[in-house]
Amino acid sequence: MTEARRILRIAAPAMAGSLVETLYNLTDAFFLGKLGSAEISAPSVSTSLVFFLIIFATGLSGAGTTLIAQVKGRGDAERMNFYMNQTAVILAAASGVLTLSGLVLARPILRLLNTPPEVLGPALTYLRIVLGGMPFMFAYFLLQSSFSAIGDTVTPLKVHLTAVLANLVLDPLLIFGFGPIPALSVAGAAVATVLSQGLGAFLSLRILAKGRGPLRLRPALLRPDPKAAALILRIGLPSSVGQALSALGFTVLQGVVNLFGTGAIAAFGVGNRLIGLFDLPAHGLSVATTTLVGQALGARDEDRAARVVGSALRLCLVLVGLPLAASVAFGGHLVRFFVADPEAVAVGDLMFKVVAPSVLFFCLYLVLSGAFQGAGDTRVIMVLSVVRLWIVRVPLAYALAFLAGMGPMSIWIAMFVSNLATALAGLAWFRGGRWRKALGTAEL
Repeated sequence: MTEARRILRIAAPAMAGSLVETLYNLTDAFFLGKLGSAEISAPSVSTSLVFFLIIFATGLSGAGTTLIAQVKGRGDAERMNFYMNQTAVILAAASGVLTLSGLVLARPILRLLNTPPEVLGPALTYLRIVLGGMPFMFAYFLLQSSFSAIGDTVTPLKVHLTAVLANLVLDPLLIFGFGPIPALSVAGAAVATVLSQGLGAFLSLRILAKGRGPLRLRPALLRPDPKAAALILRIGLPSSVGQALSALGFTVLQGVVNLFGTGAIAAFGVGNRLIGLFDLPAHGLSVATTTLVGQALGARDEDRAARVVGSALRLCLVLVGLPLAASVAFGGHLVRFFVADPEAVAVGDLMFKVVAPSVLFFCLYLVLSGAFQGAGDTRVIMVLSVVRLWIVRVPLAYALAFLAGMGPMSIWIAMFVSNLATALAGLAWFRGGRWRKALGTAEL
């Protein structure tokens, strides 16, 4: 089997899973958009804070993927299961800490972000409810990360699809009401999200308890192991910190967008969700690259690891380039499907024309990040994430917005420049080759 086929076999279900996640987010936007710009802006404003919190889970679960994949490469089934259970322990602890932190900080952060008064109330309601269901997401992360490491991206897809279908049914019922069910507006969207995530968590834990191959939750392996925890944190924390700081950058950027009114907020929220659709192939390819690079390096086959990355980058150019070209021409029509506000449509159309071409650069970077993750070289992911948002995007956006007076265009230009710079830096690090030796002599 060629490397491209191996990549697509893992990447295709992961792409579908990312599509499901995007549809999950778009469901709220579609139904709340029928109520007005303030309502559709509530999840847009809240998403940046939620993303900032859960990014720690994705970083830690990603460490589990790296370790399980590398151990699979050397054929040690018992050690694979050990690392899955240890990842579960760390994720459980992190979920409690992050949920409480989010609930405490919700109102101060929304105020800090210059959230307009008409959006603050709905956003706070939405945020508090969604944060209450955050631990459910962590159970799914465990399933996704551990099964992806062994090349099974179909099972997590099935679970996620079930949760999304539940959300699709619950959203209109709870937002608009039906019969004895009262219309809950923004709160209804949040409750629907939590209930569907709860279903996903239940299914994830049931699958993990029954097991798949060598992977199974076992009480004896859930006792914290200091060495394993240190290794998971060594791999997971740099990625978590980098992505969290990146998410914080998005949160600050949201504060700039908020200054331009509800039309810009709605366009930014819907536009980012739609642009996420074009990221889908890259996310799937990144997952496949992490798995196959991890397995190759675990088997001490560095040449195969390099071939995997090269094939994934070429696939990315084909799968992402064509849809992005179409979005440049039809971006405004896409935004109009979700919100009728003329200002939001105009701003969104401009956003697509400027930002869409740069998404290809970001997608190439995502594939490279998959390679670094599979190798355990997460420090470079941290550095590039920080540079992308804090060194390039946020300062440039502020300079163009407040010094040059460019309005929302300042955000779009900053996104373009930061994506291009990060892709070039990631490619340079990949070509240097040091990422292959990231874990050195660490005992797995």
